[in-house]
Amino acid sequence: MLIDTHCHLDAAEFDTDRDTVMAAARAAGVTGLVVPAVETGGFARVDALAAAYPEVRAAFGIHPLYVDRAQPSALDCLAERLAAGGAVAVGEIGLDYFVADADRSRQEFFFVEQLKLARRHGLPVVLHIRRAQDAILKQLRRIEVPGGIAHAFNGSRQQAEMFIALGFKLGFGGAMTYQGSRRIRALAASLPLEAIVLETDAPDMPPVWRAGQRNEPANIARYAALLADLRGMSVEEIIRITAANAHRALPGLVGGSK
Repeated sequence: MLIDTHCHLDAAEFDTDRDTVMAAARAAGVTGLVVPAVETGGFARVDALAAAYPEVRAAFGIHPLYVDRAQPSALDCLAERLAAGGAVAVGEIGLDYFVADADRSRQEFFFVEQLKLARRHGLPVVLHIRRAQDAILKQLRRIEVPGGIAHAFNGSRQQAEMFIALGFKLGFGGAMTYQGSRRIRALAASLPLEAIVLETDAPDMPPVWRAGQRNEPANIARYAALLADLRGMSVEEIIRITAANAHRALPGLVGGSK
């Protein structure tokens, strides 16, 4: 039961061969994919994918790097979509302090309001946390939500432990395939396995064997094998435990409405 907890299958990069990509994922053993929307204009597309592919589950949110073109009314649109049911999470939401000219106050406004929506609807969140772990943690302590996933975790061990203490799982993927990603590989090898989920972020964050190319959900199988090597465990056990972690983080993966 390989679960890709973060895959942008709705991206234009898959428009010419999406069925082939999904067939390859199934052949690799992928049984579930979480597709998080990044703006309200993509909600219908994500819904259509969840209807078209039995493996797909949808999350809905406004990504921090898309808030510059979102109006406050977008939050009403998100609230309506969450009320309609079927979402496994509110996401992809969060903060991005890597982009130097991003409007941090605008990001924070949308992040806080989306946390409130997640709390209101009893949904976990899928978090974008790039260079913003401490600011994210500050808001999570203030606005309690039912856990979720810290996507593409690349913070410190102390920050990892803080996310875990708040009920979050940590997403690991393509970055850990690079020998130079020593901190990420060390965390993947030593954090409690019950806190780790696998993800691709396809078509982004390609692994070392596809550097500079499009990432695909089928790569999750090799991520599981690498994590098994890093931890000195069998790949079967890694797959079993990380899938169970994904289901705990996102309960809607089990029997979620389509």
